Amino acid sequence: MTSSALSSTFAILPAAQALELACSPQTRADELSALAQHADNAVREAVARHPNTPAEVLGTLGESYPAAVLSNPALTLLRLAQPGLLSGWPGETVARLVALPQAPAWVQDAALRHEQLPPRLAVAARSDLSETRIRNLACSSEWQLREAMARRRDLPASLIEMLGSDDDYDVRKAVAAREELPAELRTRLAADAHSFVRAVVARRMDLAISTMLALANDEDYDVQAAIARRHDLPRATRETLAASDHPGVRAAALQAWQVPQGWLGRAEQDADPEVRAALARRPHLPAAAMERLATDPSEVVRRALLDRDDLPEAAVLSLIRSPEPDIRLHVASAAEMSAAVLEALALDSDPTVRTVLCVRPDLPGSVLERLSNDEVAEVRRGAALAEAPGDALLLKLMTDPHPGVRRAVATHPLLPEGAFGPLAADSDAGVRLSLAGRADLPPLVRARLQADPDEQVRLEAGL
Repeated sequence: MTSSALSSTFAILPAAQALELACSPQTRADELSALAQHADNAVREAVARHPNTPAEVLGTLGESYPAAVLSNPALTLLRLAQPGLLSGWPGETVARLVALPQAPAWVQDAALRHEQLPPRLAVAARSDLSETRIRNLACSSEWQLREAMARRRDLPASLIEMLGSDDDYDVRKAVAAREELPAELRTRLAADAHSFVRAVVARRMDLAISTMLALANDEDYDVQAAIARRHDLPRATRETLAASDHPGVRAAALQAWQVPQGWLGRAEQDADPEVRAALARRPHLPAAAMERLATDPSEVVRRALLDRDDLPEAAVLSLIRSPEPDIRLHVASAAEMSAAVLEALALDSDPTVRTVLCVRPDLPGSVLERLSNDEVAEVRRGAALAEAPGDALLLKLMTDPHPGVRRAVATHPLLPEGAFGPLAADSDAGVRLSLAGRADLPPLVRARLQADPDEQVRLEAGL
């Protein structure tokens, strides 16, 4: 049998039979290669553990089942027979092997020699690296490895100092973000040539006042924005940043843990929508402010309010009058809604909003009844899919002029007994097909559908 024929045969084996083969010591290498394509997860993992599985198949399976491959009893022999075994495997597979705590030293060594970067980064992320290996990686020609070393908690002081002067700003950023950093190095990085590094320093919790003041006067607005988020600045400095001529800095000042109460009213009148949006995201915002922001002319501000779970009803009612359909749709999908908001959403101009509303379990019956008469068939179908529409509503929608609505009625789990017969006689084959798939068909209705003129309906009813 050819390999393709073998793969096709083994791919359709029942999972239990395939697993038995994958665990049998007599299973051949070609059979295991075919079983490696099986859909069952347990079968593929068993193949990864089997000593007869070819090396190239292990290399493929190792990304998904690294522990199984690493525990394969033939791995050591394969390594001796093929000294460069792991170098031929995909980088992601080798990275997954190295990431395992039980990965032996030879796997780590092979990963460091791999031509792809992910295996070497996986070695750099290990918590059990020797000081020699840490030093070697910190001196690597690849900045990604030096950056990874710069983040290590166990990095020796001499290497912290060295990486703090690295040529690559990403490495210096990683050093600047370290929890513990000598004061002299903090000061030096605060004056780094790259603004990204200075911005990281600006977020440190242990900055000297003189350093904070220097960063507050930085020429780069991103650095000023980073420092403006602090609440431990001198009052005058905070005020200066909050009144910056750059909207990004003003918005950042509003993101501090605590801000003076007077800033809120000023931010509400700010000319830039990003500043008003930052205000809209602030915790413990007064209800009156949220209500006013809900009518803001900028959609950026109104969208910022959508993340809140404390919006007053007046603000929600304003948001559902937004011209953007997705904002109204977001509101219609919210977890909790007052009756007044639900009533208002039922009148929304977008049928998608009205459809989403139909399937809400908290929708009043009067609103659902109104939506069941909607001019758009999609909305009426939504009413037919409501969790508990009631017998009267389903019987009404059972005669809807649109077949899509009637098909939805035919699948409803609470379909009243009196609806089965009329739906089985529906002129639309799709309605009859939807009904035929139900497990609770009365015997006479099933018999009728088994004699249906449409073959698919007969087949469905006969299952």
